[in-house]
Amino acid sequence: MAKSATIGIVYILAAVFCFSLIDAVTQYVVTVVPTFMALFVRYMLQTVITSAILLPMHGRGLLRTQHLKLQIIRGLLIIVSTSLAFMSLKVVPVGEFTAILMMTPMVVTILAVALLGERPRPSSWIFVTGGFIGMLFIVRPGAGDSGGLGWDAIWPLGCLVSSSLFQLLSSYLGRSEKPVTTHFYSTIVGMVCACAIVPPSWTMIHDLNLWGLMTVMGVMGALGHFLLSIAYQKAPATTLMPYIYCQVGFSVFAGWIGFNHVPDHWALIGIGLIAASGLGNALNMMRLKRQES
Repeated sequence: MAKSATIGIVYILAAVFCFSLIDAVTQYVVTVVPTFMALFVRYMLQTVITSAILLPMHGRGLLRTQHLKLQIIRGLLIIVSTSLAFMSLKVVPVGEFTAILMMTPMVVTILAVALLGERPRPSSWIFVTGGFIGMLFIVRPGAGDSGGLGWDAIWPLGCLVSSSLFQLLSSYLGRSEKPVTTHFYSTIVGMVCACAIVPPSWTMIHDLNLWGLMTVMGVMGALGHFLLSIAYQKAPATTLMPYIYCQVGFSVFAGWIGFNHVPDHWALIGIGLIAASGLGNALNMMRLKRQES
C-alpha cells in the first residue's frame, strides 16, 4: 500500500509538471498565435492521442454514459476554462496565474454550500479565508501600475470560477461514471467547440518552432491527464492532494527561466498564503478521513 502511494505521488508530480510546462509554453505561444488557433491545435492533438490510447483499450464501452447531458456540460466548462486560461496567460505571469487557479478546491467548498447544500466543517472556512486573502495580495484591486493585476485579474478569476464548476460536476459524475469515459467526452466536446470557433482566427504560421511549441502543448495535455488518471488509480485523492500544490512552485520556476519574471514580494506573500491554505485544507481533509475510518 505504501509503495503504491509513493508511485501515485510520483505520477501526480509528473502530471503537475506537465501542466506547468503547458502554461509556460502557452504564455509564449499566445503572444504570437491567435488564441483560438492555439486552442484548436492543442485540442486536436490531445483528442488524437487520447483516442489512440483509450479506444483500443476500452472499445465502445468508452462511450457508455448515464449522464450524456452532464458530460456535454462538463466538456463545455473545460473549453471555457481553457479559453480563459489562454486569455489569462496573455496578461498574467504564469506563477501568479497558477496560484490563483490553486484556489479551485476552496471555491468548490463555497459552491458545494450554495448549489448542493453541503455543510463543510468550520476549519474549511478558515482555509478558504486564508486563500482569499492570499488572492487579494496577488490581485491587489486598484493597485494599477504599482504591481497588482488590476482589471487583468478578470481572466484568471473567470477561469477559477469555471474550473471550480467543472470540478464540482466532475465530483458528481465520478459517483457513477468511469473516469476514462468522462475524460474522453470532455476531450471530444472540447475538440468540437474548438473546431467551431477557430475558422475566423486561423492564420498561416510559417515558423516551425511555433508549430513545435503548439505540439508540445497538445502532447503534454494528453500526457498530463493520462499521468493524473494513473496517479488516482495508485493512491487516494486525499493522499495526492497536497502534492498538487507543487504546481505553483513549478510555474514560478518556469516563469523565471522562460520569462525572467519573479513575483514581487506582495505576490509571493499571496502565493504562499494560497499554497499554505490549500495544503492545510488537504491535510485537514486527510485527518478527517482517518477519524471517520
